[in-house]
Amino acid sequence: MPATPASPASSVQRRRRRTNRLLATAAGVLTVGALTAATLPAGAASAGEGKGGTSHGLHKGHDGDKGGKGDKGRYQDVQLLSFNDLHGNLEPPTGSSGRVTHLHEDGTTENIDAGGVEYLATHLREARKGNRYSVTAAGGDMVGASPLISGLFHDEPTIEALNKLDLDVTSVGNHEFDEGVRELARLQNGGCHPTDGCSTDKKFKGADFPYLAANVLNEKTGKPVLKPYWVWKQNGVKVGFIGVTLEATPDIVSAEGVKGLSFKDEVDTINKYAKELQRQGVKSIVALVHEGGFPASSAYNYDCDSPGAGDGVSGPIADIAKNVSPQVDALVTGHTHAAYVCTIPDPAGNPRMVTSAASFGRLYTDTTLTYDRRTGDIARTAVKSANHVVTRDVPKAPDMTRLIDRWNTLAAPIGNRAIGHLSGDIVKDGTESPLGDLIADAQLEYGRTLDPETDLALMNPGGIRASLTYAASAAEGDGVVTYAEGFTVQPFANTVNLQDFTGAQLIQVLKEQVSGPNQASMKILQVSSGLTYTLDLTKTGADRVVTDSIELNGEPIDEAATYRVATNSFLAGGGDGFTTLGEGTGDLVGEDDLTALERYLTANSSASNPLAPPAADRITIVQ
Repeated sequence: MPATPASPASSVQRRRRRTNRLLATAAGVLTVGALTAATLPAGAASAGEGKGGTSHGLHKGHDGDKGGKGDKGRYQDVQLLSFNDLHGNLEPPTGSSGRVTHLHEDGTTENIDAGGVEYLATHLREARKGNRYSVTAAGGDMVGASPLISGLFHDEPTIEALNKLDLDVTSVGNHEFDEGVRELARLQNGGCHPTDGCSTDKKFKGADFPYLAANVLNEKTGKPVLKPYWVWKQNGVKVGFIGVTLEATPDIVSAEGVKGLSFKDEVDTINKYAKELQRQGVKSIVALVHEGGFPASSAYNYDCDSPGAGDGVSGPIADIAKNVSPQVDALVTGHTHAAYVCTIPDPAGNPRMVTSAASFGRLYTDTTLTYDRRTGDIARTAVKSANHVVTRDVPKAPDMTRLIDRWNTLAAPIGNRAIGHLSGDIVKDGTESPLGDLIADAQLEYGRTLDPETDLALMNPGGIRASLTYAASAAEGDGVVTYAEGFTVQPFANTVNLQDFTGAQLIQVLKEQVSGPNQASMKILQVSSGLTYTLDLTKTGADRVVTDSIELNGEPIDEAATYRVATNSFLAGGGDGFTTLGEGTGDLVGEDDLTALERYLTANSSASNPLAPPAADRITIVQ
């Protein structure tokens, strides 16, 4: 945590020149025990001031030492600051999305309010002080699924904020493709939106930093749609960055967003470009991987490498990390919105740092990479890393405040409009969530305005981006839901689609929640009122959905009957592994899902009769 306020932006020296424009070429649990600290080669002196012959052990504390300040000597500490999954959260996120869990030494935990770019800027600028060799990188999903202040303007405000944050490089994430590759190229290169035009009277300049997309190829040319890697250089020190997103991006992005693109294996791609960088004489390499894991603890500062039941990280990143070439010295990851600082052995059995800084700008990671000038490589045993909270007890960065105020002024006429009233928080958390039930009910009610024969609605949990909180976020008053808050919940502009399915297909859809691509990480659809069933988590695969328990309005599902189902366009296209939902007939496309939510809240709540949180009792869970 910074001890003193950061300097205003006007006094912060810009560390980079304008990046050359990048042209798009297309319109199981892995547990790591405690590691023994190793020292640098005998006689080697640290380049850090005052550190002389101090040995550097591989360390993952949470008081991260600052990198070396000197320019002489064989070893030079390079500070790597990183974060991931900002999702356009310029203002402090609210509710559970705006808190992190701190683990105290006595085992107790404390929730800390965190996030907001006004505070992130202050923390990063303070962290850089005294570190002449400092580079800032990100792990993807900087934009997409953004609150109104950013999403309303096609995330131009977030790119502008990232420029002011002095971000040096980022990988793409899956959400960078929400509006397609042409829009991603516009975020990189600048220019006005092709449909909505310029957001202001000034032309959008694009990102000062390169987006890296090594494993995203143009299907026709077979070439990456953006630059695959980038090399940071400072006084003879060179660190290469390779950026990839998860290979499964097409499964979680609308088909239109990834049209004409192919997504390749993360490990194969990283290893390919690690070899290319080595051939160019760049031996210090960091992979920016928009894929993540699931830590054993929800606390950002838990000891991932402690022996015993409380350690480790599971999920896709564990397999990726243990297969990526030993030539890669560290992995900055994301996607799962989790916080961890772990060491996972590389294929040669050597420990390698793998980090993730949660999401929404609530944390940043400070990693020290000790660069060996003689070999041009990182002294892996000297790597240190720690996650730090973006607390809100520091001065706000004035330039970020001005940026937020300017865009909020433009968004206010739309965003401040009241669309509903609540009697309490309606949260998105849980296997079945109160907010998930509310949204499904809203889509069912809207669907019946299109076709009175609509029977039920299904909502994907990943499309619900934030909770609705009772406490006022601005001047609207407690319990008031504004359009901006609704936009934050459902920012994708998916349409509400009606389709016909047989009862047998509907049963199959429910089983796809827990089988096939969703077996390892369940995706439980949120269901409208009247649809009930039992989810037995003591079983495995499709058997978790108890077929005989599935009922609609108290009657068993008839496998031979036809049911009219409302979903959003993402699910209607078979997204999230629900292939059966892509096989419906009798399609009828309505307005966007936020309109359905707005109409439901307006019709079913008022200041004198606010809406109560749904009970979330439609799915019976057996554990």
